[in-house]
This record gives sequence, C-alpha cells and structure tokens, in this order.
Amino acid sequence: MIQFLSKRANDAAVSGKALIEIEEILELPRTPLRIECFDISNISGTTVVASMVVFEDGIAKKSEYRRFIIDTTEATDDTRAMHQVITRRLKRFLADRNVDQSEVKDSGGRLGKFSYPPQLIVVDGGAPQVAAAARALQELGITDIALCGLAKRLEEVWLPHNQDPLILPRTSEGMYLLQRIRDEAHRFGITFHRSKRDKGTLTSELELIPGIRKSSIEKLLLRFKSGKKIKEASDEELS
Repeated sequence: MIQFLSKRANDAAVSGKALIEIEEILELPRTPLRIECFDISNISGTTVVASMVVFEDGIAKKSEYRRFIIDTTEATDDTRAMHQVITRRLKRFLADRNVDQSEVKDSGGRLGKFSYPPQLIVVDGGAPQVAAAARALQELGITDIALCGLAKRLEEVWLPHNQDPLILPRTSEGMYLLQRIRDEAHRFGITFHRSKRDKGTLTSELELIPGIRKSSIEKLLLRFKSGKKIKEASDEELS
C-alpha cells in the first residue's frame, strides 16, 4: 500500500490531473504549478512556529521549505500567527521582486529564496485562518495569488469571502494532493517545533549544573546537538 501511494504521489500524469482539478474547482485563472502551504504549530503553549512547504508540478520541493519562529508578542493566537507568517513571506517576495533579476543573473548571483511567488497559497485551517491570510494579501496589495484553506475535521476547502466551504469528492485527485500538501506542512512544522522544545528543555537542564556558564552551554549544544550525546560523551570530549 505504501509503495502504491508513493508511486501515485510521484506520477506526473496523476499530479497533472490533480492540478487541473484544483484549478477548475477553485476557479483559478491558471494552473497552480507552484503551491505553498502554511501550518502553525503551538504545542502546550510553548514556542509557536510556522512551516512553509512548497510543491511544484505536484511534487514536493524540499529545498525551498522554510520555517518561521512566530513573534508571540504580536501573534496571540493561531489566526494572528497565520497573518504574521503570510505577511513575512510575501514581504520577502516583494523585496526580491524589486531587485533587478537580470542583473543578478548576469553577475552570476542567485535569486533570493523567496523570489518565486506561488500561484496558490494553502493554509491549514478553516474560515478564520483563510480570513487572516486574505487580510495579509490585501494589506500588501497582492491580488494575483489565489488562496484557500483545508480544514482537518471534515476536510472542507474554504475560500476567502465564501460563507460555505467546498466539499470535494473523496476520490478526487485534487483533494488527495491538497491533503498531502497540508499533511506535509503539518509534519514539517511539528518536527521543527519538537526540536525547539527539546533544545529548550536541554538548555534548562544544563543551567542547573553549578558554575556552568551560558557560553559553555552554547558550545555544548553546538558540539553535541542532543542531551543523549552530552551524557554519553567522555570527560575528555566534554573538556
């Protein structure tokens, strides 16, 4: 079954059909060849992080995945966090777009990480999250990027300014692709969140050691990466 799903996910014909379905169902002006999906992770009220995954031609482009630490002094809930991350991502796009790209290429340089805009932004969530993302787009004056949300509970597709969600058939390749993109964003965000949480816990444990300096803690974390490796290290390695 896993091999079948993997083959299906990487089948160009299936991906092409899925993208055309999404274009038609969402009534997009063009096929969404680049889709970016955003997810907010907030576990037990600790560090809030956001993840951004990128799919091009229906295939994950992991080299362009990004993670964001949310400023919780401004974003006090998931909708404000979604507004913040969409704003930050698209501000970078607008800044990169204002650079003379031909000069960058001629000089042998590389385009900025956020230079390429998506044709479709997908957010993990329903009407509130979509409204927050739509507000970010509006505030930045961006009108040529489509937006939708995918709510987990009933797998409903929400569009800006629509009171009711779209319900796609369970057999829809378009729905399967949206689910896969959303689930990948969630997986990527949770992984980052756990690493931040674990590092914070380890830092607290090290701070309990009498006489240890902050600079020493930073060096230990940089060298050994995890609490398990620090515990297993010899006295010579630690010194």
